[in-house]
Amino acid sequence: MTLKEIADKLGAKIHGDPDTEISGVAGVEQAQEGQLTFLSNPRYARLVGGTKASAIIAAEPPTEGPSAVLISSNPYLDFARALELFYEAPIPPVGIHPTAVISASARVGPETSVGAYVVIGDNVVIGRGAVLHAHVTVYPGVEIGADFVAHSQSTVRESCRIGDRVVLQNAVTVGSDGFGFARRSDGSHHKIPQAGIVVIEDDVEIQAGACIDRAAVGETRIRRGTKIDNLVQIGHAVEVGEDAILCAQVGIAGSTVVGDRCILAGQVGLVNHLNIGDDVVITAQSGVNRDITSGKQYSGYPAIENRQWLRCTAAYNRLPDLTRRVRSLGKKK
Repeated sequence: MTLKEIADKLGAKIHGDPDTEISGVAGVEQAQEGQLTFLSNPRYARLVGGTKASAIIAAEPPTEGPSAVLISSNPYLDFARALELFYEAPIPPVGIHPTAVISASARVGPETSVGAYVVIGDNVVIGRGAVLHAHVTVYPGVEIGADFVAHSQSTVRESCRIGDRVVLQNAVTVGSDGFGFARRSDGSHHKIPQAGIVVIEDDVEIQAGACIDRAAVGETRIRRGTKIDNLVQIGHAVEVGEDAILCAQVGIAGSTVVGDRCILAGQVGLVNHLNIGDDVVITAQSGVNRDITSGKQYSGYPAIENRQWLRCTAAYNRLPDLTRRVRSLGKKK
């Protein structure tokens, strides 16, 4: 494929030879001759001069590196789109494996692939074009939309609802019991029935090993377009807004509401019953124990506004020197 053909598909401008032949795409350090790479973060500009790539996607022509450039306002996005031109994920054949167990009352849409040892319970509804890989389990009463993909070992528990184009990576659990126990007077614990459900809206992707707990009453809801990374724990009756990003090992306690387009970096923890506004960014390993208004960036534990946290961190780094100075002042007395 020529660079011009790629540019036409991406809507990008060409700087350099439009007839440059491209056979694939790769990262800037791994790319070889004939491949297309990208530069989206100025911190990695130093690597461009050493790349073997024949062309690069960038916001502007780099001072060194490939002479053939696709000019893009969003190089990272266009790199992802270019990758789609050369790579298509394998799609299993349509049909039902003979080892699958499907209830007679279940309704499975056309053009669906059901893999080995899949179990689909009573009164389940699955839309057109679904792919259920080996060892997926769908409990009774579940409703799933079109173009659903569930990888091996993932589970959707009873009565949960899933929209269109939802992807569950390996070992995802949707609708596990919420962690609800009432303490008796003798210190033992009485389990609270988890009678609610989980609702996953359209275009959500949940990565490997994540768990979305069902509510005791009502619902836990993940809204449209949200992406959830590996090993994330979402507690009962939580609501996560549209187009949010929850990175690895995030934990959200029960009944917390997270707004639209929020970014929770790795290992962020939120206590229960919080309200997090839209467009909030919480940096890695932060612990949040109070509400956050829209548009804020928070860091640390207990989490505070990012600018204040940066000042506190700078002061903390100076503590040894300050301690020595205070001791020296005491000796002078």
